[in-house]
Amino acid sequence: MSEWIAIGAMGLVAVGIPIGMMLASALLRPSVPEQGKSATYESGEVPTGTARVQFNIQYYMVALLFVVFDIETVLIFPWTVIYRSALEQGASLGTILAPMLVFIGVLVIGLVWAWRNGAVKWVKSPQASRRKTERQDA
Repeated sequence: MSEWIAIGAMGLVAVGIPIGMMLASALLRPSVPEQGKSATYESGEVPTGTARVQFNIQYYMVALLFVVFDIETVLIFPWTVIYRSALEQGASLGTILAPMLVFIGVLVIGLVWAWRNGAVKWVKSPQASRRKTERQDA
């Protein structure tokens, strides 16, 4: 039971020290309220507009596809490491390759589906389209 008392005391110390430091800081620090302290600071520039910005859904689609294919490489790497040792132990080539080919086939079907539905087609912004037409007019 004495171990639990030591663990509990250590937990109290771990929580008490940061709380004590914050209380001491709140009591000892000078308070100089001014309007500039509550303003948003953005690299010395005056902020304009709201903080709410709508992002293009393509960012999320590319991120999701990246995660899927990143996980694919994580799953394929161990397979490639044990491939040779499995062959040396007498496993047939078809037994080793079939599950991985099915796995890669499912991923290729997913990529083709995403491609056909426009998930990897990057949509140009209106500004880029305007600049392109301005260059063509000049």
